[in-house]
Amino acid sequence: MDADDVQVMTLEAFADTIIPGERRSPDDRAVAGAAPGPGAVQAGALDLLRTPATGIVAGLGPLADALNTHATTYASELGLKLDDGVPPFVSLDYERRAALVARLVAPGRPEKDGWVLLALFSYMAYDSAAHVHTADAIAAGHPGLLAIGFGRPDEDGLWRYREHSYRRALARPHPNTTSSGSPA
Repeated sequence: MDADDVQVMTLEAFADTIIPGERRSPDDRAVAGAAPGPGAVQAGALDLLRTPATGIVAGLGPLADALNTHATTYASELGLKLDDGVPPFVSLDYERRAALVARLVAPGRPEKDGWVLLALFSYMAYDSAAHVHTADAIAAGHPGLLAIGFGRPDEDGLWRYREHSYRRALARPHPNTTSSGSPA
């Protein structure tokens, strides 16, 4: 297995630990299959992590390597035999992945910030499709946006909400507000 395959599988396994989903195929090892339906991986977590705007692209390789080192140490502590055919973190079952991630993001952990960033971006990929234009994500059936019930835009691609989210107006518009909604 080459270094890029190890990195991809490891980062996907991490994202799947944050928001689990079902396996993409019977031989999928990165996604543990701990939850029904699509999770962070299917929502594009790897694409978001590899987006230069995140500022973490250069650190992904070292983070994946560190995660696998931690997984090896963790497995040794528990007396687990890891599968040599996949990266060490991927070899762990979902419960042990989750326990290791909880350990890595615990208060006082020296490298906590890196793990928290990976977790936040994994969550953002699912929750907001931050790496895709929202209209494109909705059109493609983005699983996270569908799960939270994010509405579709009007025919012109703009979102308009004809009903107030609380079923009532919370305040009257200022008298100088223009027809476009801008303050005068």
